[in-house]
Amino acid sequence: MVTTVTRVSIVEDEALMRGMLEEALASHEGVRVVHSVPGVQEARLVITPGSCDVAVLDVNLPDGNGVSLGLQLQRADPRLAIMLLSSEDVMGLFTTVQDQVSKPWSYLSKRSSFARDVLVRAVTATAQGQVVLDPYLVQRSSPRAKTAVAELTPAQFQVLRLVAEGWSNQGVAEQLGINERSVESHLQSIYQRLQIGGEGHNRRVAAVLAFLEQTGRSWRG
Repeated sequence: MVTTVTRVSIVEDEALMRGMLEEALASHEGVRVVHSVPGVQEARLVITPGSCDVAVLDVNLPDGNGVSLGLQLQRADPRLAIMLLSSEDVMGLFTTVQDQVSKPWSYLSKRSSFARDVLVRAVTATAQGQVVLDPYLVQRSSPRAKTAVAELTPAQFQVLRLVAEGWSNQGVAEQLGINERSVESHLQSIYQRLQIGGEGHNRRVAAVLAFLEQTGRSWRG
C-alpha cells in the first residue's frame, strides 16, 4: 500500500514557534516538512513550483507578510495550497484574499496550532483541496440574519461547522455520534439549501466559503 505524503513548507520567524510546527508535523507519518525558513527572502529561494504541497505562512514576517508571499507563491504554482497562521485577528484580510487566489486558502490561529491534532488535520485537509477555518473562530460563529446559512437546521449547521474545521465525513460522524450516511445526507441538504451545484467546483469548499461569508464571529472572549 502506497502512503501519500504531504510535503509542507513552513515560513515562521519565531524560532520556538517554527520548531514546534516542525516537530508536530514531522510526528505524523503522512507529513514531511521539506522547508522551514524564517522569512520572505528565504522562502522565495527554496519554495519553487512543485517543491511542496502546502505552504504554512505566518502573516507577520520581518521582511514582508505571508499574504503577499502566498499570492506570489500560488501565482508561480497554482496547485500549491496555502494555510495562513496568525496570532492576531486577520479574518477581514483572509476573507478578501479569497477573491484573488487560484485555490482557496485555509487559516489557523497560532493558539490552535499548538494542538498537534488540529494542526495536522488542518494541513492534511488543506493539501486535499479543502478550506479549513480556525476551530476557535468557527465555534464562535453564528449565522447572519436573512442568509441561506441562517436557514440551516441546527444539525445541518453543526455539520457545516465541523466541515469548516477540516473534519472528514468520518470525523464529523464520530464527533456527532452518528453514521457517515447521515453526514452525507446532511451535506446534500446543506448544498441544496445553499444553492451549491455539483458541476465545475468543489461543493465542500463552496459550502465552507459560504459559512465564512454568511456568519459573524467573536474572535476574542
